[in-house]
Amino acid sequence: MTNPSWTPSHRRLTDSLLAAVAPACACVLALGGLAVWTASGNAGRPPRVDVTDARLFLPAPGVPRTAAFFRITNTGGVRDRLVEVTSSAVTGGISLSRHRMTGRGSAYPQAAESLPVPAGGTLDMSPFTSDVTVPATARWRAGDLVPFTLRFEHGGRVEANAVVVRPGEG
Repeated sequence: MTNPSWTPSHRRLTDSLLAAVAPACACVLALGGLAVWTASGNAGRPPRVDVTDARLFLPAPGVPRTAAFFRITNTGGVRDRLVEVTSSAVTGGISLSRHRMTGRGSAYPQAAESLPVPAGGTLDMSPFTSDVTVPATARWRAGDLVPFTLRFEHGGRVEANAVVVRPGEG
């Protein structure tokens, strides 16, 4: 059952101790790193989304759609995504879009399912980056406020009022 010729030697005990200490040190180091990460406030910090600088382009007569732009700041430690925009003042479908450049220097809109908002960063919508495409309403005038609800994947819903501006003014 047991091998009578096996005897503990200094070398065998040292090797066994080193084999046990290496994983234990790795665990202590990993736990220490996680403790520092948690203590610094980075662990589990959900997205904190703020919406500012909301503006809606005054639609030109006869044009069926216009664009709304928002500055979305995420002060949380996790990236988020804008997944939907709605408005009680708009009838019809509101959609998200990105602007893509052609080889000739012009741009075209491309529908987007969502728009990323980086952790600790900003999604700054503009006519050159991304926007919210909105069905136009003839009753809007420059200076009007249009209510929007922006829904984020993790950050929930955020209400914002967009001011109607003439293109190029805001």
